Amino acid sequence: EAKAPPAKSRPPRMKSFEIYRWKPGDQPQTQTFQLDLEKTGAMVLDALIKIKTELDPTLTFRRSCREGICGSCAMNINGTNTLACTCAIDQNESRCCRIYPLPHLYVIRDLVPDLTHFYNQYSTIQPWLQRKNMHGEAGTAQYLQSVEDRSVLDGLYECILCACCQTSCPSYWWNSDKYLGPAVLMQAYRWVIDSRDEATEQRLSFLKDPWKLYRCHTILNCTKTCPKHLNPARAIIALKQLCVGMKKKAKPQMQTDALFH
Repeated sequence: EAKAPPAKSRPPRMKSFEIYRWKPGDQPQTQTFQLDLEKTGAMVLDALIKIKTELDPTLTFRRSCREGICGSCAMNINGTNTLACTCAIDQNESRCCRIYPLPHLYVIRDLVPDLTHFYNQYSTIQPWLQRKNMHGEAGTAQYLQSVEDRSVLDGLYECILCACCQTSCPSYWWNSDKYLGPAVLMQAYRWVIDSRDEATEQRLSFLKDPWKLYRCHTILNCTKTCPKHLNPARAIIALKQLCVGMKKKAKPQMQTDALFH
């Protein structure tokens, strides 16, 4: 039998990856690695894993799902906050790929930012369903919600808390100690607007001060950079309208606790 001719090997396509490096006790610097695009996966995360596996095992970064779901691999790639697992490598070999940690955060090591403050701010909005009779209702039946009321949450619940929008916001850079930032505020709105939640007034009252909400100046960096294509700026505007009484939360179309009676 005739054998198939051997596949022709493609010439290497070498591309530079300039990566931020820092560990406690050292001075920050960038380190450049060369990778053959013919032997590297399509995404920036593939390149990082290849560098860590084959070239420098000390390179430190977060990653988990590889599918844009967990938000672990959020970083600044070529000047834009995004997810390394969904960011395709520019196939132009002449352009250096520059990779830095998310901006304006303390760095733990290399591409790993310290998200402690971000998570602490997130906890302040109490991101869980609150009911007036939670102790009597919890675990006994399901809460009802109409299809229309459920659709209000579209574009909000998909947030993966990657902090790409949070760290792209100049207002957050300047006032991160007091301003909650776009990611946290969008999740605050997600719970305020949920037809099943009964803590609306308390949630809005928490936001009514000069800093937590009103430091947003509608710069729109958050919406532009979101790797999930969500719109935090729109959610913040809606929150402001609710806080000042320009809009009211609609009444539930279904009796939420009907199955408890």
